[in-house]
Amino acid sequence: MSRSLAPALLWATLGACAAAPDLPSFEERVTHGYLDSDGVQLHYASLGDGPLVVMLHGFPDYWYTWRHQMEALSEDHQVVALDLRGYNLSDQPAGVDAYAMRLLMADVAATIHHFDREQAIVVGHDWGGAIAWQFAMWYPQMVERLVILNLPYPAGFVRELSSNSEQHANSQYARNFQEEGAHEYLAPEGLASWVVDEDARALYVEAFERSSIEAMLNYYKANFPRTPAPGEAQAAPAAAPQMPIVQVPVLQFHGLEDRALIAAGLNGTWEWLASDWTLVTVPGAGHFVQQDAAELVTRSMVAWLHR
Repeated sequence: MSRSLAPALLWATLGACAAAPDLPSFEERVTHGYLDSDGVQLHYASLGDGPLVVMLHGFPDYWYTWRHQMEALSEDHQVVALDLRGYNLSDQPAGVDAYAMRLLMADVAATIHHFDREQAIVVGHDWGGAIAWQFAMWYPQMVERLVILNLPYPAGFVRELSSNSEQHANSQYARNFQEEGAHEYLAPEGLASWVVDEDARALYVEAFERSSIEAMLNYYKANFPRTPAPGEAQAAPAAAPQMPIVQVPVLQFHGLEDRALIAAGLNGTWEWLASDWTLVTVPGAGHFVQQDAAELVTRSMVAWLHR
């Protein structure tokens, strides 16, 4: 190449790069839709193609909590993140009974059926984790693998709630949520205060303004165990309830700074699992580990799914 042509070629290349359109953002690539679960319309966000991954958020949250993981997993999976009933753009049926665990599990089954699949990889955090655990127990044929974030196996949590004074004290907020009219003391701005990113926090406030705060608390009224404090009204700590053994491989994350759900609830988890269990504890991360340690969680999840 002659020296006289080199600068022209360089500038032409730079010019072409400068003129290239920007790649669509995550928000622009996500598609949104609704599915029916026995008359309840559930909003979802979907990205990618391939094996189905269903992601279930917790309290107080909405589908957007999974944005970091959706981006990576969508390279070879179809990732569907639900707004749980009561939240954001999903229906908000009235009454505590509308949030019974059997109906929450039915919402997951409806999601899998909506996408014409027989199975899915189910991912859940907090209340979404509780639903995911139960779904794997009672709908084992519909779960390929299970990923749980900051929610001990239910029997382990109940054991700690009834025998561990730290867990019992740290769960006072949940007992408060079970009180009549508790939703009147909560506001979208306060519910979104845990979100570190300011731009994301503004989106959360908007999502919670569209949500039913009363419905959010109905999860606690319908499903949170009502156990006495350790040593009260019982001669010994309550035995862990009998629950079906989870048959599928499990990947579990736990941010060790979580004050709502202490790590002691993880002890003995292997007793309730029939397949392999991969536990990732994350020092420095709190309850919302999928955001507090987004890169670690995402990288670990991708590696585990590709092993």
